[in-house]
Amino acid sequence: MVVRSVGVAAPPTPWSKNLAEPQIDTSAYVHSFSNIIGDVRIGPNVLVAPGTSIRADEGFPFNIGAGSNIQDGVVIHGLEQGRVIGDDGKEYSVWIGKNASITHMTLIHGPAYIGDNCFIGFRSTVFNARVGEGCIVMMHALIQDVEIPPGKYVPSGSVITNQQQADRLPDVQQADIQFSRHVVDINEALRSGYQCAENVACVTNIRNEMNTASNSNGFGASSSNSTLSPEVVNQVRQLLDSGYRIGTEHVDERRFRTGSWKSCAPIDSKQVSQVVGALEACLAEHRGEYVRLIGIDPKAKRRVLETIIQRPNGQATFSRQSGSYSPSRPSSASAGAAGSASFDGEVVEQVRQLIQSGYRIGTEHVDERRFRTGSWKSCAPIDSKQVSEVMDALAACLVEHSGEYVRLIGIDPKAKRRVVETIIQRPGDPAPSAGARPASGSSSGSFGGSTSATATATATSTKLDREVVEQVQQLLAGGFRIGAEHVDERRFRTGSWKSCGQLDATSAAGAIAGLENFMSQYSGEYVRLIGIDPKAKRRVVETIVQRP
Repeated sequence: MVVRSVGVAAPPTPWSKNLAEPQIDTSAYVHSFSNIIGDVRIGPNVLVAPGTSIRADEGFPFNIGAGSNIQDGVVIHGLEQGRVIGDDGKEYSVWIGKNASITHMTLIHGPAYIGDNCFIGFRSTVFNARVGEGCIVMMHALIQDVEIPPGKYVPSGSVITNQQQADRLPDVQQADIQFSRHVVDINEALRSGYQCAENVACVTNIRNEMNTASNSNGFGASSSNSTLSPEVVNQVRQLLDSGYRIGTEHVDERRFRTGSWKSCAPIDSKQVSQVVGALEACLAEHRGEYVRLIGIDPKAKRRVLETIIQRPNGQATFSRQSGSYSPSRPSSASAGAAGSASFDGEVVEQVRQLIQSGYRIGTEHVDERRFRTGSWKSCAPIDSKQVSEVMDALAACLVEHSGEYVRLIGIDPKAKRRVVETIIQRPGDPAPSAGARPASGSSSGSFGGSTSATATATATSTKLDREVVEQVQQLLAGGFRIGAEHVDERRFRTGSWKSCGQLDATSAAGAIAGLENFMSQYSGEYVRLIGIDPKAKRRVVETIVQRP
């Protein structure tokens, strides 16, 4: 059972009389047959399996990072003397980082440091040592009095007790990384499952689904006919796993055009099932309106994601918007203009958010022939920070370049880079009204006054949607890396994605060819595109590009 009662205070001793108690995040699952004593700090979405002993009564404190799993029979203890420096710069007797797997019967004895994304195999021992980020330690290994550099592989049965041995260890391979990630994913599914098993409503829902052969997700849904797609439920799970909060907003059709969103009831829970239940309650209460899911970074106090999950026709949707700035991608822009264009409300909202975030707005156009080579040209520069004036300038560009592609550009003036590119007109869209005011100035020069064309040619694809191709180009142009993952239908429900392998392409054409190869290789499975920020070492976008 999930049990906060298993955590007890450390006993008073000559070296410690503070009676420190464990600090366990509400999203962690701690089995009742485990023992947690003293100053043990357990982060979000941690799984502590039966038969574990985590005893911070001699050496302390202990840290177990978000997403890690402590499996059956693991013992974690520490000496009174000796400390390691954790990733937060503070002293710990034992530090276990994020997304680490400490597998069956392992002994971690402090002072000890286990980095993020490490795997420690069955019955291995780590004592008075540091194991760097991303290391794979296989079964029955001994690591003592050394520092294992990041990304090293320790074979089964190894005895590593001097630094020369540690420095000669081989690097982990891609297959090892996939294996370690798979173990973390499986244990994350188990954590969600155990928590569901203790929730009467969740279990009842799953039984109802089994009886009715429903296809809805029992781990996140609050009713057997859930209105939320599995993608939304997975997105909620990923946001919570990353430490973000969830919110919801709604707006009717009339106010949607002005971006006058209102909040639904606050969501304080960090449990996937409870959050999804709150989302569905908002959908039901505001049926016939737009409803959007919001991801909030509580530390930076800013939004990291906005996703429309319901539209006025009552149909639940999934319109992903990812990244540090999260604009909507409109399906098309209504190019009619009479002084100002009658734009899709999402374009107006996108412009407003860009301006409020301190970004500048630009526009570019290209005809159908040059679209394939990426030879975009700028419309007249837009110097205004007033939404109405910017929209007028956008309308003027649409009118002047009727029958061409036109795209909206968000520019970070400090970093001097683009943060978003959104096509707001395509050649087949209705012709703009002749009453629209053209902006002054020539449209032949590039944004900023100098003539240039985009350096990356537009790639084409026979399997990928045009929006996905554009997304790949934007990610590469923004300095992000491209990856891909796959999963079959059975594991899709638990979010147990596997990497398709490395995709080192730096050109859009190469990346798209790699994605198409993965789609063929994993035909009949889900395949998703991953955008990765190599500096922050985090994902900025996940987009499903193939379904079974």
